[in-house]
Amino acid sequence: MKKRLLDKVVVITGASSGIGLATAQELAKRGCKVYNISRSGLAPEDVCKKNYQCDVNQVEEIDRILNEIFSIEGKIDVVVNNAGFGIAGAIDNASVENVYKLIDTNLSSLICISGRAIKFLKKSGGGKIINISSVGGLIPLPYQATYSATKAGVEIFSRALANEVKQFGIKVCAILPGDTKTNFTQARVIENDNKDNSETASIIKSIKKVEKDEQTGKSPQSVAKVICKVIKKRNPPLRKTVGLSYKCVTLLAKLMPIRLINWIVRLLYVKK
Repeated sequence: MKKRLLDKVVVITGASSGIGLATAQELAKRGCKVYNISRSGLAPEDVCKKNYQCDVNQVEEIDRILNEIFSIEGKIDVVVNNAGFGIAGAIDNASVENVYKLIDTNLSSLICISGRAIKFLKKSGGGKIINISSVGGLIPLPYQATYSATKAGVEIFSRALANEVKQFGIKVCAILPGDTKTNFTQARVIENDNKDNSETASIIKSIKKVEKDEQTGKSPQSVAKVICKVIKKRNPPLRKTVGLSYKCVTLLAKLMPIRLINWIVRLLYVKK
């Protein structure tokens, strides 16, 4: 099984921290040639063969980078779309600029990068596109509506894309982590300018609960190991939820009425 990853050329967006960095480390240990594309470009040199400092929304620059990697290696085997960030707060407080930036970074750039990567995967005889979604895309959280929408979009896009590219030997999988302890929590943008004290209390309660769940959640390494297993599979699943408890949650989400799910979420995350 380990030989399946040996010398695989893997491109990861956002591999300078969190799940992206942990994935790069796990893949490098297994003999992969890992390339990082991130805003900071600061993944350790002993992990990534090369770091590219680039915003994922700069699609023309991404295209140039993919061309360079392909010219160096002669192939690209796997693309892991991991880059993203979060926004929390009441939607009526959200700035238009931040809404568009979130959608562009979490979803639009992922779609565009996948499109650019496909031509290189075709030339390589096939490969895999791994898209990082979230359990929050299945069970959307109040005061994180836009973020949840982008992660739901990631999975829907992945499923549609899988049918488009199957004929070329390209497999697509959406990874759904639950609460994970990374610096994603600290980097989340909080928008809360509402003057209604009762709503402000609800927002604060919801955000604090999410932050606590994340900081007591799974390690990024545990998510990275799941991603590695998916990459090794000849026929990976369309969706892979990380962690037994979250697998149970996603199963219940399929079986329970939507109104009941939303009621439970409101009890957990909105002040009564």
